[in-house]
Amino acid sequence: MAASRPFASKEDMFSKSDSIWATCGRPEILEAFLAHPKIGDNKAAAAHGGKWASNEQKGMNQASTQTADAMAKGNKDYEEKMGFRYIVCATGKSAEEMLGILQSRIKNDPDTELANGAAEQNKITHLRLNKLVAEHSGASL
Repeated sequence: MAASRPFASKEDMFSKSDSIWATCGRPEILEAFLAHPKIGDNKAAAAHGGKWASNEQKGMNQASTQTADAMAKGNKDYEEKMGFRYIVCATGKSAEEMLGILQSRIKNDPDTELANGAAEQNKITHLRLNKLVAEHSGASL
């Protein structure tokens, strides 16, 4: 991305990001997944993902103990079945929504889930690029 700068517009930046992401293979996708804390792991979100990850997963902050426990178990079961971490664009979702999505997606095969996770990763990338632009408004894209 950095080598592609400057961008003509925010849309150009998103288009370049999408193009780069579309060329990524399984190893690069899995590497990107590992950069995310598990949904519901607030300590890891704060330490690993900083303020953005913590804020994106804030729907888990209001989770009941039952929902939080179910998410932890679901994360473990998902990772055992798929071989990689559950990725969902958590922004704006409640704990119950994220758990429901996990429970629905765990029924899929690993290849389908790699594609689903990659699509969710791309949504997260767009949100974070927007945040980056907002934090540096006035700076050149």
